[in-house]
Amino acid sequence: EADLAGRTVIQKTTAGTVGALAVVEAELALCASFVVAGATARALADAGADSVTFVATGEDGRAAEDLACAEYLDRLLDGDRPHPDPYLHRARTSPAADALRSGRRRGAHPTDVELCVEVDRFDFAMKVGLEEGMAVLRPLRTQSDAVSAVHRAR
Repeated sequence: EADLAGRTVIQKTTAGTVGALAVVEAELALCASFVVAGATARALADAGADSVTFVATGEDGRAAEDLACAEYLDRLLDGDRPHPDPYLHRARTSPAADALRSGRRRGAHPTDVELCVEVDRFDFAMKVGLEEGMAVLRPLRTQSDAVSAVHRAR
């Protein structure tokens, strides 16, 4: 609910940060979620990625919400247009979602779950890379996003 415009945000996650740090030196490392799923798939296509490795970080790689998102992205990368509802249902009913809604996760708001399962809320992928020795997450606009923006402007 806070207005973060013009502010620097430092996000702390339990497992996501560890996962990002584990792959930060890859040729292309993206942090993915349902809110950036389409842009993530487009960024991988734009990069000509012929092999993609998903790193599910929650619950030692077994988190239902992470696996559901990875499977959804995998279908997008295969060129399918899957309906997101079955994947979102798995995320919404996961143990992690229950912990967020019940307040068992410190620092989380019960409405965070619904924010996490908004498909394609943002039109950029999230690229992680090293800058001056620090891991930094930056928005990555895809070529197809840039073309769409030009067409919308006309």
